[in-house]
Amino acid sequence: MQYECCYQCGLPLNANELSEHQCRQCKVQAPYFDETICLDRYQGILQDALHQFKYQKRLSYASGLADVWNHLLSTSLISTEAHYLMPVPLSVKKLHTRGFNQSWELARKLRCNANLVKLPYALKRHHHSERQAGSSRDERYHSIQQMFYIDEKYRERLQNKIVIVFDDVMTSGATLNEIARILKDNKVSRVINWVLLRATKSP
Repeated sequence: MQYECCYQCGLPLNANELSEHQCRQCKVQAPYFDETICLDRYQGILQDALHQFKYQKRLSYASGLADVWNHLLSTSLISTEAHYLMPVPLSVKKLHTRGFNQSWELARKLRCNANLVKLPYALKRHHHSERQAGSSRDERYHSIQQMFYIDEKYRERLQNKIVIVFDDVMTSGATLNEIARILKDNKVSRVINWVLLRATKSP
């Protein structure tokens, strides 16, 4: 982002929040995740490319979007201290309908530290019939509860580790917060969000 934003949730800061690099909401009600890195705002020039990729199934756009990330962020993020990177998962039903997980198609193309292991199947999601688009912040937080779980065979492996969670879009933060809660309940020590596009106002 080309403006000062909260290190924890990625939202733009007000003038009186700049000195602490953290928004009031995160100070009053801290999310479970520890940090959020965003490439750009959702309303920016990359929105159309993401929509073409995600909704029109133009998979070639994933390479272009990942190239932008790699060009602008990879050098500064290459030294990020973390053990694993995992994409936000789709449910089996949603994955079958769409044909691909957009977060994984992007995450697999990111240039990362050679010691960072990508785990596309460690985090799982139950199917949810209701779409989150257009829902209020409180509705999103309520509907996403208990939607994620960690595959049993990865649980011990993740304990006391630092995990990066990648998502294509962060809107209210409800999805990533619930994932961070599940990870920390399973003894992950720190959770960092990497997000392609961040909505600058939560609904």
